[in-house]
Amino acid sequence: MIIKSLELADYRNYHSLEITFDKGTNILFGDNAQGKTNILEAIYVASTTKSHKGSKDKEIVNFDKEEAHIRTCIEKENIETRVDIHLRKSKSKGIAVDGQKIKKAADLLGICNVVFFSPEDLGIIKNGPSEKRRFIDMELCQLDGIYLYNLNNYNKIVNQRNKLLKDMYFNPDLKETLNIWDMQLVSYGTKIIERRAVFVEQLNEIIYDIHKNLSGGKEEIHIIYEPNVNIEDFEKNMRMSRERDIGAKMTTVGPHRDDFAIIVDGIDIRKYGSQGQQRTAALSLKLSEIELVKKIAKDNPILLLDDVLSELDNNRQNYLLNSIGDIQTIITCTGLEEFVNDRFEINRVYKVMNGGVSLMNGEV
Repeated sequence: MIIKSLELADYRNYHSLEITFDKGTNILFGDNAQGKTNILEAIYVASTTKSHKGSKDKEIVNFDKEEAHIRTCIEKENIETRVDIHLRKSKSKGIAVDGQKIKKAADLLGICNVVFFSPEDLGIIKNGPSEKRRFIDMELCQLDGIYLYNLNNYNKIVNQRNKLLKDMYFNPDLKETLNIWDMQLVSYGTKIIERRAVFVEQLNEIIYDIHKNLSGGKEEIHIIYEPNVNIEDFEKNMRMSRERDIGAKMTTVGPHRDDFAIIVDGIDIRKYGSQGQQRTAALSLKLSEIELVKKIAKDNPILLLDDVLSELDNNRQNYLLNSIGDIQTIITCTGLEEFVNDRFEINRVYKVMNGGVSLMNGEV
């Protein structure tokens, strides 16, 4: 699987852009705030319908415009697929595959699998539970349409239930409607807990060897899923927490409060690990993500590295670069000096400046 080309119109700082990519390694270099990350973000949006930053559509559209467009050409097994994303500030986005409109984001799954790695991901271990949930959800939503459906519905119900809890302050009679939301919350939430548990099992099978090699054989890693509530106690805990929820005006029980512990040699490294251990574990997670896509989707993902090499020491850089193999990779950086020692083959280099992109020794 590779992305052959990307076209942008009124997307963030790009009024108009057309760029083609090599099937190997592509470098986008330039000063900060020139638009390098925006290109990677657009590829991610075209693959998942969502920004890796969590940005809303109205934040992505160029400031002076009401709409933006992304068009990507994806090639898989010598078959080309065109994906068009139409972003609007005041309406929901439109999506078309080969000119045919699709209604659900799940219908886009599998066309283009991407793994996005940014400096912020290096903090996934030391940051709170929400960052680990986001990591799990971003990958599962790409690989499992049913999970995406269940998660979207669950999140809607949590938001609606929270609104109801706030409204009850002014209208206590609304308490009678809580049962309806609680039943749906338990139904969708149970499916999310089950799938996350399976995912963590799959992740542990892959990450152990990767981390062992990355740490020079010195460390053993294990991920423990810590659900906020057990499935068998979910319904009971919802009932028991009702008065607390009413007082807090928010839903306090469910998988939206799950956590995941990263254990290295028996120690929770979020609490007691060194920065080096945390970064090694974070890199192991991202490399495991690549292998999971290969295993589940039966194809190579597209790897997007957003200025992450400058945050890694030489040993971790080399391990990451050696792991790329035959995966199409698009890398952003502020300069080319980190690549001058010819540690791996670079197929195409682009200069990004002021919302424009030029191919070195030629035009895009």
